[in-house]
Amino acid sequence: MGSGCLKVTKYFLFLFNLLFLILGAVILGFGIWILADKTSFIAVLQTSSPSLKTGAYILIGVGAVTMLMGFLGCLGAVNEIRCLLGLYFTCLLVILITQVAAGLIIYFQKETLKEELSRIVGRLIETYDPLNEEEKNLQDAWDYVQRQIACCGWVGAEDWEDNAILINRSMTTYPCSCSNSSEDSVADSGFCNLDIPLNGTAAVADWPVHQQGCMDGVQKWLKDNLGIILGVCTGVAVIELLGMILSIALCKNIHSEDYTKVPKS
Repeated sequence: MGSGCLKVTKYFLFLFNLLFLILGAVILGFGIWILADKTSFIAVLQTSSPSLKTGAYILIGVGAVTMLMGFLGCLGAVNEIRCLLGLYFTCLLVILITQVAAGLIIYFQKETLKEELSRIVGRLIETYDPLNEEEKNLQDAWDYVQRQIACCGWVGAEDWEDNAILINRSMTTYPCSCSNSSEDSVADSGFCNLDIPLNGTAAVADWPVHQQGCMDGVQKWLKDNLGIILGVCTGVAVIELLGMILSIALCKNIHSEDYTKVPKS
């Protein structure tokens, strides 16, 4: 192959690796976001679910390695270093296989994730206590979810009937974040008192709260955000394949060019 085609291949590979470097940074950012987010449902999951923390660390690791591979690819392409291009191809192949395996695991573990979500939220609602400072971040995150989605409980407002504090108060208070009132005076978290307790006792039906549960809204939120992550990972996978093809082509062309430069006897 001529030197012109070699240069085109080299600079295409450089361009793809530059995109690869950027997308690796995006994956790294997603992992850091999952660990650092304290205001959405991710906070509920990452506080209670070791599997999500593990997934976040995996994303950070994959993002960092992806950025490193992008750098090595750029360096190997510009300087035409065959050993770097070979290492780059091998690492890309390993990363691609890992991504496919992780995607299959997540796909086949969807039902397990739903069950885990239900268990985590159920336990959170049962033990919800505004005075518990140790669980404050987790409880604030759930209050945020209920306010943003305009829902109450996981399946429905009846889930709060299992809360120990509300049982002791004969249901005369209700979770403020469930309120369906548009008044600014309603607190964002903790428990609010009913205006007119009926004979000292009340029921969920007496509460001025949203009756629908958060399950559908949370699952839609997760689906939307996982869709973004999946889209980024798919883009990275396509660039990985192109990078593998170009790196092999460039390695072969460099070898051919070197061979043609050997003086004939």
